[in-house]
Amino acid sequence: MRVTLHLDEQDLVRFRGALARAEERAACAEACDIIEGAKHALDHLPIASAPGYVRARIADVQRLIIMLEDEDWLLPPAFQSAVLRTLAYFGDPEDLVPDEIGVIGLLDDAILLDLLMRDLRGMLRAYEAFAAYREKRAVEQEGASIEARLRYSQELAACRKRLLARLRPPARRALA
Repeated sequence: MRVTLHLDEQDLVRFRGALARAEERAACAEACDIIEGAKHALDHLPIASAPGYVRARIADVQRLIIMLEDEDWLLPPAFQSAVLRTLAYFGDPEDLVPDEIGVIGLLDDAILLDLLMRDLRGMLRAYEAFAAYREKRAVEQEGASIEARLRYSQELAACRKRLLARLRPPARRALA
């Protein structure tokens, strides 16, 4: 079954306010603290009993964390801050609807994640292409010479550069 939500300006004002509060709290935090907050939420929120729509958005959070923590990927600052603000909202225990409320507690998180992910999907697709390229090429590196491993590192860096060059910095248009 498909359910369509229509968010009017007043609804978006509420989401903007909640996002702004999360961003204010996150502005004082280090990136690693924001990531840890999102991981804590993933570990402790009632995700297993959440509706499928919510669980699908939660999977996006997991993918964002993996991408941010990948030392080979090295996101530019504008992209990194867009991901961190998304994670800051998700990890914020004081969002619009308390997360502990059964069935609907994570719905506000899922809706806002859906809106924010519109700007991040291209970045995730680029990262997934990079990870697939790296995985395919890594198999070839077993027992390779130092020169071959150096070439592999250079090719990986070139692949990352090509993929990132195609991306435009997130515009925050989802809540505009």
